Amino acid sequence: MYHDHGGDIYHLLNAKGLAFSGSGETGLLDFSANISPLGLPPGVVKALIEGARNFDRYPDSRCAELRAALAEHHGLEPDRILCGNGAADLIYRIVYRIKPKRALVLAPSFSEYEKALGEMGCTVERYRLIYPHFQVEEDILGMIRPGVDLVFFCNPNNPTGILTEPGLVRRIAQQCGAAGVLLAVDECFNELVDDPAAHTLTGDLSRSPHLIILRAFTKLYAMAGLRLGYILCGSPEIARGIAETGPPWSVSTAAQQAGLAALQETAYVEELRRMVRREREIMKAALMDLGFEVLGGAANYLFFRFSGSKARAPFTLFQSLLDRGILLRSCGNYPGLDDSYYRIAIKKPAENRALIDILKDMQRS
Repeated sequence: MYHDHGGDIYHLLNAKGLAFSGSGETGLLDFSANISPLGLPPGVVKALIEGARNFDRYPDSRCAELRAALAEHHGLEPDRILCGNGAADLIYRIVYRIKPKRALVLAPSFSEYEKALGEMGCTVERYRLIYPHFQVEEDILGMIRPGVDLVFFCNPNNPTGILTEPGLVRRIAQQCGAAGVLLAVDECFNELVDDPAAHTLTGDLSRSPHLIILRAFTKLYAMAGLRLGYILCGSPEIARGIAETGPPWSVSTAAQQAGLAALQETAYVEELRRMVRREREIMKAALMDLGFEVLGGAANYLFFRFSGSKARAPFTLFQSLLDRGILLRSCGNYPGLDDSYYRIAIKKPAENRALIDILKDMQRS
């Protein structure tokens, strides 16, 4: 069966009659969740331990200290920033505030955009990304017009791992401004691409009141369990409006302290980028040598296709690896994809080698 997202180790462990141990060991190699293979940065772990004495207090509902640190990090005013319980929380809060009647999304792309829009009864138009390039082209501009209230745009896209050409991204932003359309650009994987500065719209925020940029600590700092995301808004009014949605205290004290510590972890980020860049190319070459069609991978994950020569070969690949303790992200539940498409995270060298060795063994058997 499919799951809506990667990282669903709990369901699989339960199906195998196993429990999640306190040490964090699962017996599974999880390639389905695209988070940093380096684990929590040392400074974050220290901050959580030292800050535990404050966990009996309500958190700051305004995240004032964290927003100030993010403002300095991005060169923005704090009133343009809103923190949330992960990027997914903020996606829903954007939709609940805007209440769009019609919206545009990429397909395939992150499923929570359409889910949030569907809960508001919004009509969703899809810009379909076509095999084999899965690239956004100029014709998307014609779909951005008065009557469309909101565009969700993921760059690099998930699950394809493909970046849109920077000039086209800016033309999309300009078209949204001209048509009176709010543009929410999901840049949660931006800092894991080779040249983050070339592929972000953060520098356009001051002149783009219709622009929202989604970011998260989840992927870059391996903080998926802490749940911390934020948005950067071109308009302080939009930030204030979105802040009025959702429950209070959505960002825990632990997450806020972890976020403050993570922003100091520059050496960690540099090491992570070096590892991802090196291992991504090694894994891409290894998968291609094994006959897989690698279609994308600009960040810390690879998107590939394996149709196989035998009946139900894609299902056999997923299940055979799962039987060996390796979890992939099957992409068959994305619009426009089927059982032959997969996404895998880039992990540590030894874990990556283990996956390739098992795939080679499966081909020999």
